[in-house]
Amino acid sequence: MTKIYELETERLYLRQWTEADKAPFANLNADERVMEFFPRPLSRSESDAMVDRIQRSITQRGWGWWAVEVKHKHPFIGFVGLNIPSVDLPFNPCVETGWRLDSSYWGRGYATEAASAALSLGFGTLALDEIVAFTTVDNVRSQAVVQKLGMHRAPSTFIYPGESLEHYLYKRSRADWQAQNPSTP
Repeated sequence: MTKIYELETERLYLRQWTEADKAPFANLNADERVMEFFPRPLSRSESDAMVDRIQRSITQRGWGWWAVEVKHKHPFIGFVGLNIPSVDLPFNPCVETGWRLDSSYWGRGYATEAASAALSLGFGTLALDEIVAFTTVDNVRSQAVVQKLGMHRAPSTFIYPGESLEHYLYKRSRADWQAQNPSTP
């Protein structure tokens, strides 16, 4: 049986999804501000199907896009975690880190805090050699998060399959992470 990882930070829980997360996630995915750098907002059925795929992925691997809650305050604010992209990217195979949070929780450091925990699991427990992140060239908020995570931008850009927006690729190696976190495996 696969071990299901759940993470805890000072302020957050990163956990498996529940049925109760579907409605707030659908609202988040319908929000034009949250979905600004995606092709379009998602319908309720598309959002629910995404939750089902994420749940299956976590069940199969033990990790993935975890539902995020603020401890003792907000039961669901979005997702953060690690993922193996299902699309053909020019740098596959890879494991990515990413996030999608309700806009009312932006600017509080939650994405950085949760993604840092995901990187620790990825490099420490899972012993991944490299983790990537990517974002559109116009998404300066996400670029700031990946830079805070110690990720380095690759010299060239790419077009995400099925979209027309140019993306930056960021990378961080396990060796680089270990150099910055010497007390961890």
